[in-house]
Amino acid sequence: MTDSNAGPPIEPASLVRDPHRRRRRATIVGTFGVTAALLAASGYLLLNVAGQPVRATPMVLDQPASVLYGQTVNRPIEVAADNITIRRVKVRTGGAAAIVIRSGVLGTLIEDTEIRCASARTDGVVPGGYSALRVRVKGCREAFRHTDDNPATIVESSQDGKPYRAPVPSSPTAPIPPPDPDSRAMAERPPYAPASAPPTPITYWPGPGNTGVPAGTALRSSGALSLRKAGQVVTGLNIVGCVTVAAANVKILKSRITCNSPTYSIRTLAGTTNLLIEDVEINGMATNSASICCADYTLRRGNVYNMIDGPRLASNTRIFDSYLHSLARVAGSHNDILQSTGGNNIIVRHNTLLSYNPVTRDPFNSCLTIGSETAPSLTNLTFEDNYCNGGNYSIGISPRLVGSNILFRNNKYGRDYRYGVVSGWNRPGVTWERPTNVYFDNGQPVV
Repeated sequence: MTDSNAGPPIEPASLVRDPHRRRRRATIVGTFGVTAALLAASGYLLLNVAGQPVRATPMVLDQPASVLYGQTVNRPIEVAADNITIRRVKVRTGGAAAIVIRSGVLGTLIEDTEIRCASARTDGVVPGGYSALRVRVKGCREAFRHTDDNPATIVESSQDGKPYRAPVPSSPTAPIPPPDPDSRAMAERPPYAPASAPPTPITYWPGPGNTGVPAGTALRSSGALSLRKAGQVVTGLNIVGCVTVAAANVKILKSRITCNSPTYSIRTLAGTTNLLIEDVEINGMATNSASICCADYTLRRGNVYNMIDGPRLASNTRIFDSYLHSLARVAGSHNDILQSTGGNNIIVRHNTLLSYNPVTRDPFNSCLTIGSETAPSLTNLTFEDNYCNGGNYSIGISPRLVGSNILFRNNKYGRDYRYGVVSGWNRPGVTWERPTNVYFDNGQPVV
């Protein structure tokens, strides 16, 4: 999709002063001598030669599962089909709203985008039913409109240079658990003085630039998939729907999954062994109870976001070099980036695990919660070389855990938790290497 009307920014006419006229309170865009047709194409409320208002024709996105990427659009945008992505776009316009989601449209994602309103009477994104991730809105009357009946998920976004504060939901969220006594001392430590430079650069860990679908990969549209052939490989797909796997040695490569199921974006069924999910982006549409469930898979260089919980960890699961972030708070949710309630042979190595929303200052529940509620025990779990920030406790270890050979080493932790870094670090079966589990900012042990 190309905006044929996009072009270099046009200087506002208000900057060109006519000494024979007094300035009028009107929104006028363009320079003298430019035709009314060209002005209308810029997307603002304009005045033509006769002084009559002209409104721009909006750009209508009506191809399901399409992506508008990397453009400057000088007119309003209307989203008229499901599962459309607007990514790295600059929208500069006036009128009623910059981006309008038509009634009944599902799955709109607006990501890494800037919206500039030419009028103080123009809204940013309306009326609801969308997800906004790192969207910067400037000069608009209302940045993000939505209602309880037509909600939106807004993460890491801003209005006029300030973090956007989402309204408090009308229904209560899950109650906050009481502090664990064996970690109370951490939470009560006095204010710290950050080191002049962190001991390890934050760029050492995965982020948006080195996870998910590699830049330049052409994606073909696909619906939901059921993969039941051993050795099957799918690659280069824009999957609008969910994926189930019931075979050995299946590979899902260089693809994007947008799934609004209340269950999982990827589900492993009986017969699955050695599933590889690599260079994949997963958008849980703020509805997935978990992005991947539950056993016999490896996730490598995944960019996973906008879900209630991230991947479940059961037997024979591995998470490597991945960026797991932007959890979706909904009524009653108890959000964890990673969770295991039993299993064997689990590795979580060199990942960025962000269980914190800096806009709403919500720490969610944890980067990792472990227990043995759904299996006899949890054994042989290694959690190493990760960056973890957020959570009531960043690492939550259940007092009911029946476990052995559970190892935490060489991890770095932020301070955006509610109570502390770890609850239950000294439980039976857990080895917490105190010298190597440290705060990111100063390299000091967390317990």
